Amino acid sequence: MDTSPTVILIVAAVALALVAMLVATVVLFVKVFRTRALLREAGVPLSNRAAYWGALIYVVSPVDLLPDPVYLDDIGVLLLALRSLHAASAGAAAHVQDRERKGSRTRGTRPRSLGSP
Repeated sequence: MDTSPTVILIVAAVALALVAMLVATVVLFVKVFRTRALLREAGVPLSNRAAYWGALIYVVSPVDLLPDPVYLDDIGVLLLALRSLHAASAGAAAHVQDRERKGSRTRGTRPRSLGSP
């Protein structure tokens, strides 16, 4: 068998790319998993939580759009889930801030009329 340096270099590059994709998938999976508790406390809507669970199920399922050595589809699904959860958490945070602002106005502070000093 001919093991020229070119073949060894190509095999090493492919192996390095696969390891890099696997590391990226694991890092994104950990971020999505850690986000779960924060989103539960923030009161994220059901549709966004469904995107979260769908991404986790897709990553661990044996059925993929691309074969398993290529993790690009898993990475894309995790990125979409994180993007959806980020948007939902920003919306939930704005909703909580609005609710707190409205609550502070009704707790004894009286709005001043336009004519009073």
